[in-house]
Amino acid sequence: MNELAEILNEQICSVNPVAFEMLSDLGKRIYFPSKGILSQAAEAKQLASNFNATIGTALEGKTAMNLPCVMESLPGFNPNDALLYAPSYGQKPLRDAWKAKILHDNPSLQGVPFSLPVVANGLTHALSLVGDLFVNPGDTVLMPNLNWDNYLLNFEDRLQAKLEFFQFFEGEGMNTKGFAARMAKVAAGEKILVVLNFPNNPTGYTPSEKEGQELADALLAAAERGAKVIALVDDAYFGLFYAEDSMKESLFTKIASKSKNLMAIKADAATKECYVWGLRVGFLSFAIGGADTEDSPFFRAMEAKTAGVVRALVSNCSALSQKIVTKALTNPDFYNQRQHCSDVMRGRYERTKAAFAAHPEYAEYFQPYPFNSGYFMCVHFKTLDANTVRLHLLEKYGAGGISFGKENYRVAFSSLNEDQIEPFFETVYKACQDLAK
Repeated sequence: MNELAEILNEQICSVNPVAFEMLSDLGKRIYFPSKGILSQAAEAKQLASNFNATIGTALEGKTAMNLPCVMESLPGFNPNDALLYAPSYGQKPLRDAWKAKILHDNPSLQGVPFSLPVVANGLTHALSLVGDLFVNPGDTVLMPNLNWDNYLLNFEDRLQAKLEFFQFFEGEGMNTKGFAARMAKVAAGEKILVVLNFPNNPTGYTPSEKEGQELADALLAAAERGAKVIALVDDAYFGLFYAEDSMKESLFTKIASKSKNLMAIKADAATKECYVWGLRVGFLSFAIGGADTEDSPFFRAMEAKTAGVVRALVSNCSALSQKIVTKALTNPDFYNQRQHCSDVMRGRYERTKAAFAAHPEYAEYFQPYPFNSGYFMCVHFKTLDANTVRLHLLEKYGAGGISFGKENYRVAFSSLNEDQIEPFFETVYKACQDLAK
């Protein structure tokens, strides 16, 4: 094992030896190459006042060499900001700004120690980093039965984890009892990664405060029994909460730093929160019992290991994207502009709710799962095959949605204008009538 990895492992063990046991084999081996090219280049940046021939970029004077045909597409940016490499950890101003946003949106985290976010290439990359750091082939990964299919691609197909599922809904709410029952079976010393995503993709459901606390209690109870629990909180659609009784803060707030046997990981992104899907800027933050101060060596070690995986796979994430997001986050009108977009989304959600309230006849063929947040809602077909309905909608009516399983159909009301929503569901109803003949 590289001596730099050994140093990071010692830092983790000095704070919480259980956290080290949670790491995958790769997670234990990985390190950030703080010696070598990167460290020598950093030294040269500070000390090489006459000549600096360390980094593989092209300069003219102290400015990044550039093509005018490129820079003409980037008004407002100088070549150094737009074109040079970013650190593998991410640009420090962006990391600071995102942590400030997390605290703004989750006031319960004030005073709770958690790491400075490390920048990933979008939320999907953030999830894959978690997998690389914590999942060995055969490890158990628990998630709802209604989930984003990229989880399967990452954890099952790529990393060869053993996936288990709990029933997401019970009646009109979340099946927290079923989740708690599964967590109660996790034995002392056993390692489990739990993936929880709210607002949920595909259903558009966020737990109530009571349900959220029940989820947290089940995670903490397993940890206190001695299980090694890694809780990955996927906050991809964070902030888009429409129902009065739904949680308005991340589940991360209820579990961060609460147990030495519970690794809380917050995965989030500018992707949806800043409406910049293609810029691919995501983040990972860590918290665990025992890491009791912001400057804990545990946080520095986990940040370094995460940056090491980034370095190994993609070197670093887009500097231009990071600069754009930093400018947005530090704009004094950011929260007002974000609220405007959220209000538009709320209107689409309310129009979707109204469409079902106004048309009880839809229940002959399909009913919605509970939904109260995010981009999506799902309908459950009573007798018809979901993919058959999907294809009929496409071929006869030019209407698109996503089928999954034999009974479920996801609708992204986020991509429909308000005046399209009721006609869309009327079309689904017509398609069902066609197929039922």
